[in-house]
Amino acid sequence: MDARSPEAADAPLSHAEIRTIIVGVMLAMFLSALDQTIIATALPTIGASFGDLESLSWVVTAYLLTGTAVTPLVGKLADIHGPRPVLLVSIAFFLIGSVMCALAPGMIWLIVGRAVQGLGGGGLIALAQTIIGLLVAPRERGRYQGYFAVVFITSSIGGPILGGFFAEHLHWSLIFWINVPLGIAAAAMSDRALRNLPAHHHPHRLDILGALLMCVATVALLLALSWGGTHFRWFSAPIMSLLAVSVLVWAAFGLRVATAAEPLLPVAVLANQVVRTGVPAAAFAMGTLVGLSIQMPLYLEGVMGLTASQSGVALIPLMGGVVVGATGAGRAMGHVTHYKRLPVVGLVASILSLALVAFWPHPLHVVTVALAMGVTGVGLGTVLPISTVAVQNAVPLPQMGTATGVINFFRSLGSAVLTAGFGAIVIGMSGVEGSALLERLLAGTTQVTPLADAFQWMFAAAAVSLGVSLIAILAMEERPLRSGHAPATALSE
Repeated sequence: MDARSPEAADAPLSHAEIRTIIVGVMLAMFLSALDQTIIATALPTIGASFGDLESLSWVVTAYLLTGTAVTPLVGKLADIHGPRPVLLVSIAFFLIGSVMCALAPGMIWLIVGRAVQGLGGGGLIALAQTIIGLLVAPRERGRYQGYFAVVFITSSIGGPILGGFFAEHLHWSLIFWINVPLGIAAAAMSDRALRNLPAHHHPHRLDILGALLMCVATVALLLALSWGGTHFRWFSAPIMSLLAVSVLVWAAFGLRVATAAEPLLPVAVLANQVVRTGVPAAAFAMGTLVGLSIQMPLYLEGVMGLTASQSGVALIPLMGGVVVGATGAGRAMGHVTHYKRLPVVGLVASILSLALVAFWPHPLHVVTVALAMGVTGVGLGTVLPISTVAVQNAVPLPQMGTATGVINFFRSLGSAVLTAGFGAIVIGMSGVEGSALLERLLAGTTQVTPLADAFQWMFAAAAVSLGVSLIAILAMEERPLRSGHAPATALSE
């Protein structure tokens, strides 16, 4: 059967039952987490393989775009049908997209495959967070942080190393083929484990029109950021037209949110003060993290002269630091009253580390860069669990999936926009065309001075982005964490 018996549904799950469900979900989370880290160090090699470095940002952006669009829909589908069938469908889309990427004959097909992959991957982490929100009260959630630490430590450290090793010594397509056995195992384990999940089904309507408007507005903005300064001048007619279209469609999206019976982003949820401030804090933090993880391999290989394998090792401090910060903050959150202080201190440390790399005369030693990125990662990591748990703590249980979808929607949107923005800074301000930069990477050039100068601006932009996240965290109301599944305070508070 799909759920526990009606008599057992109201009884609380034991620690052993919760652990069984979490272990089943962990492998599904691992798929999405590994995909975000394993591809980063392989991107320069993929660009060299297809002879197209300028389109590389779309390999990441296509995934983020479809993942962004599907995340709120996945949250509502989980509220309607329960998370188990939605999780299984998400894994299926992820596997189909992975096979398409592995077999891609060119950059366009790879980007299409990544878009399909994003339809599945975008919902995996959001669904896992929803399941944990249904199972475990906010104050008690730290007890299970160790399980997720295993997932993110493994993916954060193993992903960059595997990606660099596959790209340099074997073939980059293996970073996608590896998803197939993992995905099949994740589907089997999740299907079995989630049958014990208590039923929490709530009626919702799906706002397909809202999702389409969001996609069009985002694509127009990302095209402007990707083409500005490379294919067209920033103030040329095509770029200004794309920006105008983006503004108009975003306005239409806002109107849809305000007038639809049940919009993609519910007004009642957005009106919550914790949601209104916690979401932008998470969005700018996650966007900065993804943007840095994508651009750092190019910095390490194109500026510092490292190989793909070496850049994978050098990326570990950033990704591993995120795990350390997130795990520590998650565990501490249930034991301290003023949990906001954790991300405040973390973000200040991250901003100072990025400022060091941005304003210190280059070249910096690779160890210095690695240490700075490690501190940045730890600080970034503190924001992610605090913002997610605070938002889930502020909404009633029937809105858990929807609220989790909202925060992941903006995290994905921030990742897509900031990744494209960081890429525009690097390519646009380096004065080096993508083809010329590609030739230098293939030739093994160890120093590209214009590129190094552009990266200093990118690090400065990352520091500013985290400054916005810090302001949002400071403004977020610090509500006491619930110890049980009692309804949250009214959404309008």
